[in-house]
Amino acid sequence: MVDDEPSIISLARMYLERDGFEVESVGDGMAAIEKIDRLRPSLVVLDIMLPGADGFEVCRRVRGAGNQVPIIMLTARDEDIDKIIGLELGADDYLTKPFNPRELVARVKAILRRTDRPSVSNSEGIRFADLIINQVRREVLVHGEPVSIRTQEFDLLLILAGQPGRVFTREQLLEKAWGFDFYGQTRTVDVHVAQLRKRLAGSEIKIETVTGVGYKLTV
Repeated sequence: MVDDEPSIISLARMYLERDGFEVESVGDGMAAIEKIDRLRPSLVVLDIMLPGADGFEVCRRVRGAGNQVPIIMLTARDEDIDKIIGLELGADDYLTKPFNPRELVARVKAILRRTDRPSVSNSEGIRFADLIINQVRREVLVHGEPVSIRTQEFDLLLILAGQPGRVFTREQLLEKAWGFDFYGQTRTVDVHVAQLRKRLAGSEIKIETVTGVGYKLTV
Protein backbone atom coordinates (compact mmCIF):
# COMPACT_ATOMS: atom_id res chain seq x y z
CA MET A 1 0.00 0.00 0.00
CA VAL A 2 1.76 3.16 -1.24
CA ASP A 3 0.18 6.40 0.00
CA ASP A 4 1.39 9.44 1.95
CA GLU A 5 -1.91 9.84 3.82
CA PRO A 6 -1.84 7.83 7.09
CA SER A 7 -5.65 7.85 7.31
CA ILE A 8 -5.94 6.15 3.89
CA ILE A 9 -3.32 3.55 4.84
CA SER A 10 -5.03 2.87 8.17
CA LEU A 11 -8.50 2.44 6.65
CA ALA A 12 -7.32 0.22 3.80
CA ARG A 13 -5.17 -1.87 6.15
CA MET A 14 -8.11 -2.49 8.48
CA TYR A 15 -10.36 -3.79 5.70
CA LEU A 16 -7.67 -5.78 3.89
CA GLU A 17 -6.33 -7.44 7.04
CA ARG A 18 -9.88 -8.31 8.09
CA ASP A 19 -10.06 -10.34 4.85
CA GLY A 20 -6.80 -12.13 5.61
CA PHE A 21 -4.28 -10.05 3.65
CA GLU A 22 -0.88 -9.08 5.00
CA VAL A 23 -0.32 -5.38 4.36
CA GLU A 24 2.97 -3.48 4.10
CA SER A 25 2.89 0.27 3.65
CA VAL A 26 5.20 3.05 2.50
CA GLY A 27 4.67 6.79 2.11
CA ASP A 28 6.92 7.96 -0.73
CA GLY A 29 7.70 6.89 -4.27
CA MET A 30 11.43 6.15 -4.08
CA ALA A 31 10.99 4.02 -0.96
CA ALA A 32 8.13 2.22 -2.71
CA ILE A 33 10.33 1.23 -5.65
CA GLU A 34 12.91 -0.28 -3.29
CA LYS A 35 10.31 -2.03 -1.14
CA ILE A 36 8.43 -3.52 -4.09
CA ASP A 37 11.69 -4.90 -5.47
CA ARG A 38 12.72 -6.32 -2.09
CA LEU A 39 9.41 -7.74 -0.85
CA ARG A 40 7.94 -8.91 -4.20
CA PRO A 41 4.32 -8.39 -3.04
CA SER A 42 1.35 -10.14 -4.63
CA LEU A 43 -0.27 -6.80 -5.46
CA VAL A 44 0.44 -3.06 -5.12
CA VAL A 45 -2.07 -0.31 -4.36
CA LEU A 46 -0.30 2.82 -5.61
CA ASP A 47 -1.30 6.46 -5.11
CA ILE A 48 -0.43 8.89 -7.92
CA MET A 49 0.37 11.94 -5.77
CA LEU A 50 3.46 10.95 -3.80
CA PRO A 51 6.61 12.71 -2.54
CA GLY A 52 9.95 11.61 -3.99
CA ALA A 53 8.55 10.06 -7.16
CA ASP A 54 4.91 10.10 -8.22
CA GLY A 55 2.86 6.98 -8.87
CA PHE A 56 3.39 7.18 -12.62
CA GLU A 57 7.18 7.09 -12.16
CA VAL A 58 6.92 4.23 -9.66
CA CYS A 59 4.78 2.24 -12.10
CA ARG A 60 7.16 3.03 -14.98
CA ARG A 61 10.21 1.84 -13.02
CA VAL A 62 8.53 -1.30 -11.69
CA ARG A 63 7.43 -2.35 -15.19
CA GLY A 64 10.79 -1.31 -16.64
CA ALA A 65 12.48 -3.74 -14.25
CA GLY A 66 10.33 -6.56 -15.63
CA ASN A 67 8.16 -6.87 -12.52
CA GLN A 68 4.58 -7.73 -13.58
CA VAL A 69 3.05 -7.44 -10.09
CA PRO A 70 -0.60 -6.33 -10.38
CA ILE A 71 -0.99 -2.60 -9.67
CA ILE A 72 -4.13 -0.70 -8.64
CA MET A 73 -3.58 3.04 -8.96
CA LEU A 74 -5.29 5.62 -6.75
CA THR A 75 -6.09 9.10 -8.06
CA ALA A 76 -7.55 12.02 -6.16
CA ARG A 77 -8.92 13.49 -9.39
CA ASP A 78 -11.72 11.91 -11.38
CA GLU A 79 -10.01 12.67 -14.68
CA ASP A 80 -9.68 10.26 -17.57
CA ILE A 81 -6.16 11.40 -18.37
CA ASP A 82 -4.79 10.14 -15.03
CA LYS A 83 -6.48 6.78 -15.52
CA ILE A 84 -5.38 6.42 -19.13
CA ILE A 85 -1.75 7.29 -18.36
CA GLY A 86 -1.72 4.82 -15.48
CA LEU A 87 -3.17 2.01 -17.57
CA GLU A 88 -0.81 2.71 -20.46
CA LEU A 89 2.17 2.56 -18.08
CA GLY A 90 1.08 -0.90 -17.00
CA ALA A 91 -1.39 -0.48 -14.15
CA ASP A 92 -4.13 -3.14 -13.99
CA ASP A 93 -6.88 -1.02 -12.47
CA TYR A 94 -7.57 2.31 -10.77
CA LEU A 95 -9.77 3.80 -8.05
CA THR A 96 -10.68 7.44 -7.53
CA LYS A 97 -10.42 8.92 -4.03
CA PRO A 98 -12.41 8.96 -1.88
CA PHE A 99 -13.11 5.26 -2.41
CA ASN A 100 -15.18 2.69 -0.58
CA PRO A 101 -12.72 0.35 1.19
CA ARG A 102 -15.03 -2.57 0.45
CA GLU A 103 -14.65 -1.83 -3.25
CA LEU A 104 -10.87 -1.80 -2.86
CA VAL A 105 -10.98 -5.24 -1.22
CA ALA A 106 -13.29 -6.54 -3.97
CA ARG A 107 -10.95 -5.34 -6.71
CA VAL A 108 -7.89 -6.77 -4.96
CA LYS A 109 -9.63 -10.14 -4.73
CA ALA A 110 -10.77 -10.04 -8.36
CA ILE A 111 -7.27 -9.28 -9.66
CA LEU A 112 -5.65 -11.96 -7.52
CA ARG A 113 -8.24 -14.52 -8.63
CA ARG A 114 -7.36 -13.80 -12.25
CA THR A 115 -3.65 -14.05 -11.53
CA ASP A 116 -3.81 -17.26 -9.51
CA ARG A 117 -6.66 -19.19 -11.06
CA PRO A 118 -5.70 -22.55 -12.63
CA SER A 119 -6.32 -23.11 -16.30
CA VAL A 120 -9.17 -25.39 -17.35
CA SER A 121 -7.97 -25.70 -20.92
CA ASN A 122 -5.65 -28.24 -22.47
CA SER A 123 -2.15 -27.28 -23.56
CA GLU A 124 -3.26 -26.87 -27.18
CA GLY A 125 -5.18 -23.74 -26.27
CA ILE A 126 -6.99 -21.58 -28.80
CA ARG A 127 -5.91 -21.32 -32.45
CA PHE A 128 -7.35 -18.66 -34.73
CA ALA A 129 -5.60 -17.77 -38.00
CA ASP A 130 -1.97 -16.97 -37.05
CA LEU A 131 -2.84 -16.56 -33.36
CA ILE A 132 -2.24 -19.23 -30.69
CA ILE A 133 -3.27 -18.69 -27.07
CA ASN A 134 -1.85 -21.22 -24.61
CA GLN A 135 -3.91 -21.02 -21.42
CA VAL A 136 -1.69 -23.38 -19.43
CA ARG A 137 1.43 -21.31 -20.01
CA ARG A 138 -0.52 -18.06 -20.43
CA GLU A 139 1.38 -17.40 -23.64
CA VAL A 140 0.37 -15.75 -26.90
CA LEU A 141 2.07 -16.59 -30.21
CA VAL A 142 1.71 -14.75 -33.52
CA HIS A 143 3.25 -16.47 -36.55
CA GLY A 144 4.83 -18.83 -34.03
CA GLU A 145 6.64 -16.01 -32.23
CA PRO A 146 5.86 -15.11 -28.60
CA VAL A 147 4.14 -11.80 -27.89
CA SER A 148 4.81 -9.95 -24.64
CA ILE A 149 1.44 -9.53 -22.97
CA ARG A 150 0.28 -8.54 -19.51
CA THR A 151 -2.16 -10.47 -17.31
CA GLN A 152 -5.19 -8.27 -17.93
CA GLU A 153 -4.54 -8.05 -21.67
CA PHE A 154 -4.28 -11.86 -21.82
CA ASP A 155 -7.65 -12.30 -20.10
CA LEU A 156 -9.29 -9.78 -22.41
CA LEU A 157 -7.85 -11.42 -25.53
CA LEU A 158 -8.93 -14.84 -24.26
CA ILE A 159 -12.55 -13.70 -24.00
CA LEU A 160 -12.56 -12.23 -27.51
CA ALA A 161 -10.74 -15.20 -29.08
CA GLY A 162 -13.01 -17.71 -27.37
CA GLN A 163 -15.86 -16.60 -29.66
CA PRO A 164 -14.33 -14.90 -32.73
CA GLY A 165 -16.77 -12.75 -34.64
CA ARG A 166 -19.06 -12.27 -31.64
CA VAL A 167 -19.61 -8.67 -30.61
CA PHE A 168 -19.00 -8.09 -26.90
CA THR A 169 -20.22 -4.93 -25.23
CA ARG A 170 -17.75 -3.09 -23.01
CA GLU A 171 -19.86 -4.00 -20.00
CA GLN A 172 -19.69 -7.70 -20.91
CA LEU A 173 -15.92 -7.52 -21.29
CA LEU A 174 -15.56 -5.81 -17.92
CA GLU A 175 -17.64 -8.50 -16.25
CA LYS A 176 -15.93 -11.44 -17.98
CA ALA A 177 -12.30 -10.28 -18.06
CA TRP A 178 -12.12 -8.18 -14.90
CA GLY A 179 -14.34 -10.40 -12.79
CA PHE A 180 -17.09 -8.02 -11.72
CA ASP A 181 -18.92 -4.81 -12.63
CA PHE A 182 -16.59 -1.82 -12.66
CA TYR A 183 -19.46 0.61 -12.19
CA GLY A 184 -19.60 1.77 -15.79
CA GLN A 185 -15.90 2.64 -16.09
CA THR A 186 -15.74 1.25 -19.61
CA ARG A 187 -12.80 3.48 -20.56
CA THR A 188 -10.67 0.76 -18.98
CA VAL A 189 -11.68 -1.62 -21.78
CA ASP A 190 -10.86 0.94 -24.48
CA VAL A 191 -7.35 1.48 -23.14
CA HIS A 192 -6.61 -2.25 -22.91
CA VAL A 193 -7.98 -2.87 -26.41
CA ALA A 194 -5.67 -0.13 -27.69
CA GLN A 195 -2.72 -1.86 -26.01
CA LEU A 196 -3.72 -5.24 -27.46
CA ARG A 197 -3.95 -3.78 -30.94
CA LYS A 198 -0.35 -2.58 -30.66
CA ARG A 199 0.84 -6.01 -29.52
CA LEU A 200 -1.04 -7.79 -32.33
CA ALA A 201 0.02 -5.29 -35.01
CA GLY A 202 1.83 -7.97 -37.05
CA SER A 203 -1.04 -10.46 -36.91
CA GLU A 204 -3.86 -11.26 -39.31
CA ILE A 205 -6.11 -10.93 -36.28
CA LYS A 206 -7.85 -7.60 -35.74
CA ILE A 207 -9.95 -6.27 -32.88
CA GLU A 208 -12.72 -4.36 -34.59
CA THR A 209 -14.76 -1.59 -33.00
CA VAL A 210 -18.50 -1.98 -33.49
CA THR A 211 -19.69 1.60 -33.14
CA GLY A 212 -22.04 2.15 -30.25
CA VAL A 213 -21.76 -1.47 -29.09
CA GLY A 214 -18.30 -2.83 -28.34
CA TYR A 215 -15.60 -5.04 -29.88
CA LYS A 216 -15.13 -8.28 -31.81
CA LEU A 217 -12.17 -10.37 -33.01
CA THR A 218 -11.88 -10.95 -36.75
CA VAL A 219 -9.36 -11.94 -39.43
